[in-house]
Amino acid sequence: MKTKAVFNWSSGKDSALALYKVIQNQEFEITCLLTSVNQEFQRISMHGVRVALLKQQAQSIGLSLEIMQIPEMPSMDAYEDVMNETLTKLENQGNTYSIFGDIFLEDLRKYREYQLEKLGMKAVFPLWKTPSIDLIQQFITLGFKTIVVCVNEQFLDKSFLGRIIDQDFINDLPESVDVCGENGEFHTFTFDGPIFSKPILFDIGDIVYRKYQGPKQEKSSNTNCEIGIFDPFKFGFWYLDLKPK
Repeated sequence: MKTKAVFNWSSGKDSALALYKVIQNQEFEITCLLTSVNQEFQRISMHGVRVALLKQQAQSIGLSLEIMQIPEMPSMDAYEDVMNETLTKLENQGNTYSIFGDIFLEDLRKYREYQLEKLGMKAVFPLWKTPSIDLIQQFITLGFKTIVVCVNEQFLDKSFLGRIIDQDFINDLPESVDVCGENGEFHTFTFDGPIFSKPILFDIGDIVYRKYQGPKQEKSSNTNCEIGIFDPFKFGFWYLDLKPK
């Protein structure tokens, strides 16, 4: 019997590649995709993708979807309360592992591991420490298709929105930008590839600019891992709205 695990799904390329590797490895039984959604706007956190498209992804992949409704501009404590409530429910259903598509952000990994440890769960990182250029080449070679839906203006201008990640895209990235966007330079929506039974269809919508302030810490914590993850954003973000067909 395989070990039950939750897969943290952002809708983007790293999630898609990590899920592909987990499925191929056959070590875990993935019980659901877990995604955080902005409660007010009903869009995937940071990616800005509509929930309707998220649901189409889950249906095409063939996995159930668990949505964490996150308030707009939550405090750290409010965010963790929602996360802990959701993960406790999933742990009670027999899930002992939680799988992520993170690549090399040490503080983020420590934060995830700390939060899960409190619930008696463990974290798994299938892509960990693999060079970004190798991962993006694997992604393209496997036949995945992903579109850029969000860029951080600190790193990229809005002209990168709507581009499909291919070799030309990689060549056009500034040298300071990680090719997988692991530092939050850009986010994507994956709409086709070997984990999907059919492509996700969409139309291109409007471009929107937003600027955020990170959640504030309301109470003392036993870990310093949050530092650097939830700091207020200094720069704004450009989003491309995708409309379901």
